[in-house]
Amino acid sequence: MSELILESTVYTRGQLAAAIPPGPQAALAGRSNVGKSSLINALAGRKRLAKVSATPGKTCSINFYRAHPEGFHLADLPGYGYARRGKEERRQWDELINAYLRSGADIFALVLLLDCRLDPQKADLDLLAFARMLGLEVLPLLTKADKCTRQERENRRRQWQAMFPGRVPLLVAAGAAAASRFGLEDLWAALRALKHEAGAP
Repeated sequence: MSELILESTVYTRGQLAAAIPPGPQAALAGRSNVGKSSLINALAGRKRLAKVSATPGKTCSINFYRAHPEGFHLADLPGYGYARRGKEERRQWDELINAYLRSGADIFALVLLLDCRLDPQKADLDLLAFARMLGLEVLPLLTKADKCTRQERENRRRQWQAMFPGRVPLLVAAGAAAASRFGLEDLWAALRALKHEAGAP
């Protein structure tokens, strides 16, 4: 079973260079309240590795987790698009995300978390365009899929697949109840494959 170990936390651009771990990395990005913290806890098989909050925009740092024995790190980026946070705070988070993605880190994939219940949002499309401009491989991941009917899942999947020729968006549910979780092994398998495609050891 894969294990996640928190290795470093970065709050400012000045801390970034010293904190980025060596070796291949997959970045997790998504709008606030899309379920990144729940996903990390589910991947780790732990309840409180990442703090889950009912208040969107709680993650205000980049958290680097070592995935063992996978041989890569997961970089949990601050959530974006939450208007109730102050403009200056949101600007700082955007700058931190921008700095990391442009840092030259060995990012073999950007996992774009998308709420399965919602139509494509402008903030998601903007990040997708930015990631493609940087030449990053983007893996679309539809979260909260347990809250949708099968038909709704397939409709949303087709909607996003039109933007990802040749790649089927993954479906995942990572709620607190183990019985409602699915798609986690598919995500691990996709990350291993992308790491291999990137030529990472």
